[in-house]
Amino acid sequence: MELVLERAYLKEGTNGTLFISTETIGQPKLKFLCFTLELPWKENRRSVSCIPEGIYELQPRFSKKFKHHLIVNDVVGRSYILFHPANDAQKELRGCIAPVSCLTGIGKGIYSKDAMQKLLALVYQAQDRRETILLTIKSVNYESCRTISTTHS
Repeated sequence: MELVLERAYLKEGTNGTLFISTETIGQPKLKFLCFTLELPWKENRRSVSCIPEGIYELQPRFSKKFKHHLIVNDVVGRSYILFHPANDAQKELRGCIAPVSCLTGIGKGIYSKDAMQKLLALVYQAQDRRETILLTIKSVNYESCRTISTTHS
């Protein structure tokens, strides 16, 4: 299973749109899953920056703090980068990625736990099929992200 995260980098934070890549009659197609929140890009510095663009493997993980969530493997220079619920990147994230149902501002959103459950359901289904779960992170321009977010806020 491949997830695609399209990011818009802004000074105060990084807003994104997460898609699941599906194929329809041999044609790749992106299906909207949720929005994402991250810290701004600050040269991949620990605890203050989002992670670099690239392709990463995701795996389900459990902790007392975040319960069921995902870990992003093999991020250069970083460890324990997670997908976990959060509604404010500046207050709740230290380099991780938070899925949200709706963007409310730069680095801010709502209904993160709902978006996390939706994401986890797809990941667990893929895991049951013994599929590798890949995350491709790439950038988009700000106008594209703004157009998407204003229709859902």
